[in-house]
Amino acid sequence: MSTVKPQKNRIIAVDIGTTSTKTLLLDREGQVVSSHTVGYPLHTPSPEIAEQEPDEIVQAVLQGIRQVMASPDVSKEDIVCVSFSAAMHSLIAVDENNALLTRMITWADSRSQKAAEQLLQGEEGLEVYHATGTPIHPMSPLVKLAWMKEQGIKAYQSAHKFIGIKEYIFYKLFGTYVIDYSLASATGLFNLESLQWDDKALAIAGISEQQLSTTVPTTHCMTGIHDGYADFMGLSPDTPVVVGASDGVLANLGAGVLDARHMAVSIGTSGAIRTVVPRPALDSKGRLFCYALTEDHWVIGGASNNGAIVLQWVIEQLYAMESETCKSNGQDPYEVLLKEAEKIDPGADGLLFLPLLTGERAPFWNADARGVFFGLSLSHTKAHMLRAALEGVMFQLAVIKELLQQMSGPGEEIIASGGFARSALWCQMMADIFGMTVLIPKVVDSSGLGAARLGLYALGEVDTLTSFGDEREGVRYVPNPVTHERYRQLLPLYQQVYEQLKGQFTEIVRFQPRG
Repeated sequence: MSTVKPQKNRIIAVDIGTTSTKTLLLDREGQVVSSHTVGYPLHTPSPEIAEQEPDEIVQAVLQGIRQVMASPDVSKEDIVCVSFSAAMHSLIAVDENNALLTRMITWADSRSQKAAEQLLQGEEGLEVYHATGTPIHPMSPLVKLAWMKEQGIKAYQSAHKFIGIKEYIFYKLFGTYVIDYSLASATGLFNLESLQWDDKALAIAGISEQQLSTTVPTTHCMTGIHDGYADFMGLSPDTPVVVGASDGVLANLGAGVLDARHMAVSIGTSGAIRTVVPRPALDSKGRLFCYALTEDHWVIGGASNNGAIVLQWVIEQLYAMESETCKSNGQDPYEVLLKEAEKIDPGADGLLFLPLLTGERAPFWNADARGVFFGLSLSHTKAHMLRAALEGVMFQLAVIKELLQQMSGPGEEIIASGGFARSALWCQMMADIFGMTVLIPKVVDSSGLGAARLGLYALGEVDTLTSFGDEREGVRYVPNPVTHERYRQLLPLYQQVYEQLKGQFTEIVRFQPRG
C-alpha cells in the first residue's frame, strides 16, 4: 500500500535589517503564520561611525528561526525552504582563519566621504557607476575600501576576504562565502553586464577578485546546514536555503512591483522609491541606482536619508511638551500631532522645508546638505513647520520620482509601505504631490514576503515571481486636482532653493560639531 507524502507547506523568510532581524513563517499563500524580531545596537561613537557586531546579527538570525520553528503545528518536515533578505552596503574584513578583523561597517557610516568626493571629481567615478550601477557615495563598499586603502588601515592590509553580513551568516551555516547578484550589485564592485567583479572597481579598491565572495544568482539554493546550527534552529540539515537578495529589491517583489507600470515607495527612518525594468538602466549623471533581482528584473531608483526621522525631529524639538502629554494620556503623539498639520492648508501658506537633516543620497548625493526652512514669516506657527516638514519629505521623493520616470516611463500607480502608511494625511499628501494614485496594500512585511516568494520561485514551486496575488488589495488615495496643481507649482521652487544653497552647505558644516 503506497502512502502519499504530505506537501511541505511553510516557508521561512529572514529579513536582516539595520536595527533588527525579522523572521517570518508563512504559508504558500503568503500569509504570515508567526514572526519573531530580534534587535541589536548600532554603535555610533561619533557621527561618522556606524558599525554593528556581526556575531550579534548571526545570533538574531538563529534565534529568529528557532522561535518561529517553535510555533504550534509546525515541524522541520513542513519547511519548503528558508529564504533571505538583507540590508545593502555592509562591509566586514576577515583574516585567513575567517576571524573578524572589523565590526560590520554599515551603509550609514560616512568616514569615507572624502574618498567619495575624490572619485566624483574625476571621470573615474562616473565610469565605475556606469559599469556597476551603484552611485559614488560613502555608503558604497567600493568607496569604503578606497578610504581604507588611502588611510592604510591595518584591517584592510591584513584582510583575506571582504564580505557583507549575509555572506558572513552563510559562511557560518555552510562554510563557504557566496554573495547573490543583488547584494553584489550594491557594492560598487560588480559589473552589471558581465555579472562578474569589475576590474576597474577592483583597482580603485586595491583588492583582488579572490578577496571577494563567489557570485551567484538570487535563486541559488544551498543544502547541508552544519548540524549544530540546524539542531539549534529546529531545521533539518538538508532544508533548502535560498540565498535571496537585498531588502530593497525584495520590497519591490513583495509589493508586487515587477514592471515600470508601478513604483514602490517605502518610508521608514529613511525613504526610497523604486521601479523595475527588464534590462539595466543607468542615469547619465549617476544619481540613481540599478540593482539586480533576476536576469530579467532590474530595480532602479533612489534612496533618501530623510524619511520619518524628520517627523521625529520636528516633534521632539517643537512639540516635546505636547508629546509627553499625549504619552501620559495613553495617546500616540504622532497620531495626535499630525492632526495639527492637517489643519494647515497644502503648501503650508508659503513655507518650504528642505528635510536634509542627515545629508542626502539621491538625487543630490551631498553628505553636507542640511535642513532649511524657506519663506518663514511671523504668520507661520509650529503647525506650519510640521506641515512643511511632512511635505518636504514628499517633495524630496518626488524629485527622485521625476528622474525615475525619465528612465522608465510615467507609471500608473504608487505602491507604498513603511510606518508612514499609517497616516492618512501623509498618504494623501503623497498622492497630491506625486499626482498619482497611491495604494497602501494589506501586506506590511514586503521584504520578507518578497524573500518567501523568491524562495518558492527558486525551488520551482511556482512558475512566476508573481505567485501570491493579493498585492493589489488595500486602501487607495487618489490625487486631489486642485491640491496637486498647487504642489506642482511649488516643487520647482523647492528644487531651486537647494540649487541656490548647495554651494554654501559645505561652508556651514565647517562650523558644526563632528562628534
